[in-house]
Parts: sequence; C-alpha cells; structure tokens
Amino acid sequence: MQWTLVIPLKPLERAKSRLGAATGDALRPGLALAFAQDTVAAALACPAVRGVAVVTDDALAGRELAALGARIVRDEPAGGLNAALAHGAAAVRAARPRTAVAALNADLPALRPVELARVLDGAAQFSCAFLADAAGIGTTLLCAVPGTELRPAFGAESRSRHAASGAVELRLDDVDSVRQDVDTGDDLRAALALGVGPRTATAAARLLIAD
Repeated sequence: MQWTLVIPLKPLERAKSRLGAATGDALRPGLALAFAQDTVAAALACPAVRGVAVVTDDALAGRELAALGARIVRDEPAGGLNAALAHGAAAVRAARPRTAVAALNADLPALRPVELARVLDGAAQFSCAFLADAAGIGTTLLCAVPGTELRPAFGAESRSRHAASGAVELRLDDVDSVRQDVDTGDDLRAALALGVGPRTATAAARLLIAD
C-alpha cells in the first residue's frame, strides 16, 4: 500500500517553544526547520510513501520543503494542529480520493525510511492505526487506509485519545526513529544518539559551538 503523509509545521518563530530552554530562542527556529527537512527527506525516501503534503504558512519552510519534493498546503483553517491535519488530509484526498493517508510529526530528525516502511506496512492491516511516541504518552503517526477518515487527536496525552477513538495501537519493535520526536533538550539528545539527518546534525553542531 502506498501512503501520502500529511506533516504539520507551525511558523518557525513559534515552533518547538519547549526546546527554547535548552537551545535558546535564536537557534530554535533553525532547528525546527532542520527537523522538518530531515523528516520530509526521510519520508520521501521510504518506498511505502507516495508523497508528502506539509501544512504550513511559513514562507521559508514552504520553500525549503517544496525543494525537497513536498507539496505545500496552506493552513487555511488556522485552527491548530488537528484542524491543520484534517485540512491537509482533505486536500490530499481531493486529488486522490482513494489514497491511504497518515499524519506524521514534523520533528522526527532521526527518522529512517526502513523503519517508517515497517510501521506503515503494519498500519495497512487496520482501518485506522497509530504509533505512540518514545515517551509512551503522545503519538507520532496516525494512519487511515482508503475509505477511512483520518481523525487526528494530537496534543497532550494523544496516545489515550487515539486509542479511545478506535484506532489500533501499533506495537512494533525496532522502530525507535519513528517514535523519537523532539520537544525538549533531553529529546534532542536522544535523537542525536539514534543518529539524525544531515540538516539537524549541522544545526546541532552550531548549538554545541554556541554552548
């Protein structure tokens, strides 16, 4: 099964606000962009992925991610994360109604295409499925096969909300790169230990120099 991924991204000046305590606000927007670039590049390299749609109103991020091959969808609802994801999924299915869609976090800088493929292959067995984050509280991926509505419920404690919605939790081993989102300094250190993409590595090196 081929999937189209919908990735939401806030304006960079507001993205990854919790990371600011560890990185400082001057470097934070650049890191947020690097995370998104490495996430999109890895997703597009995954054989199970047909395409990526990024929902964002940030002009710089839009240009950089479009250059990687992503489709940019304006955040017309401007109603927060879940509204952006629903809007992105609707835009994808307006062009291809029978497309399998999945919502993926933009902050997975260690994402590996082979691990993403394993998760998407597992999700294809269910009408709607999700993967919990490394902390076991949130969600990094929510999938809906053709004919099933994507019903995002991201935010605090989204793992329990997605389970309550009827989505099946995927319990897979050896997919750490798909689970490791980055919200805090500890998260960034964990992602760096897994091995991040080139743009995040460069941005993180500047962070270390600044320290």
